[in-house]
Amino acid sequence: MNDEIIAIIGGGQAAAMAAASLRQQGFSGELHLFSDEQYLPYERPPLSKAMLLDDNPQLQPVLAAGWWQANNVQLHLGVTIRRIDRQAKMVVLADGQTYRWTKLLIATGAAARPLPMLDALGERCFTLRHALDAERLRPVLETGKSLVIVGAGTIGLELAASATQRGCLVTVVELAPTVMGRNAPPPVRDYLIRRHQQAGVRLRLNNAIEHIDSGDDLRLTLHNGEQLSADAVIYGIGIVANDALAREAGLETANGIVVDARCATADPAIFAAGDVAITRLPDGSLHRIESWENANVQAQIAVAAMLEQPLPVAAPGWFWTDQFSDNLQFVGEMQGENWIYRGNPDAGKAIWCQLRDGVLTGAVALNQGREVRVLRKLIQSGKPLAVDALTDESMALKSL
Repeated sequence: MNDEIIAIIGGGQAAAMAAASLRQQGFSGELHLFSDEQYLPYERPPLSKAMLLDDNPQLQPVLAAGWWQANNVQLHLGVTIRRIDRQAKMVVLADGQTYRWTKLLIATGAAARPLPMLDALGERCFTLRHALDAERLRPVLETGKSLVIVGAGTIGLELAASATQRGCLVTVVELAPTVMGRNAPPPVRDYLIRRHQQAGVRLRLNNAIEHIDSGDDLRLTLHNGEQLSADAVIYGIGIVANDALAREAGLETANGIVVDARCATADPAIFAAGDVAITRLPDGSLHRIESWENANVQAQIAVAAMLEQPLPVAAPGWFWTDQFSDNLQFVGEMQGENWIYRGNPDAGKAIWCQLRDGVLTGAVALNQGREVRVLRKLIQSGKPLAVDALTDESMALKSL
């Protein structure tokens, strides 16, 4: 395998972890990573939290700065790729340079789904996907500033919490009747609504912006007729996958590069991982998971497939969010209406659990991070659990 050349396009979590996994799994051939950002691959979750809140914010690298040279990875930072030449197996840069590959991983991530009405506001409109977005947004979060955040998904609520902690007056506008509707169960949504309202965040659910007057102060009119004034608007309403290179190369795309369970595209030499990948399930439907954990998992799957090694064993899905002083960690399936809880959410420490036929299928830990490993094991085991035992705090979860 020493004569193989693997190229990775992307500079995020999936790209960096794929490089690390390739070296860990024994790939000793030529390895290139291409990124349009000037920075070494960095952690994205802190962008909505530490990068906005810390006195001296610093990007957190996915891998130590010295790792790349020590592991003989050729970094190409701040470059733009013009196209992927599948026939010649080359990437062509905007400046005309070409680089050969025998296998290619595309991990180009995604961009914020645009809202043209808000984008027209220019410098008073913000999204958050990259380090430069956080740098641009941070000076706006000053005490007394009025912000409108459009979208009450994970990123919207994290931004609302960070802006409130910086002393801003925050209103969140959400088209749906609740918050985090795609990935949080009903009792957790209710908890988050209370938590944000108690902190002073104004939630405008079942609503949307209908009209904007962009004078010295922004005036936003909602569908219900309410008018909001704002110094700036931030929005996060989903993603658009950065799949143009793949689409132009003739690969199948559907707001994402279509891959199979091995993260392989229809071209046996090309793979995709992270937010840019969308998996075709056995029933033909398409499914994407947008999380830090999934970027790591798919990077490992793609590497195993590239190296023709056994795929890693699937584990229950996991993601987290930090809002105000709360850390919430989500494990397993979030669908369903029948949730019980252990502990006291109002006291800031609890675990919501979902049982199906006596088996734990999903859990959300509120400020109980030490229990997440146990919860994942219980979900993966599929063993029956008694409701009384699961909700009894006097019984250690690991004893179940």
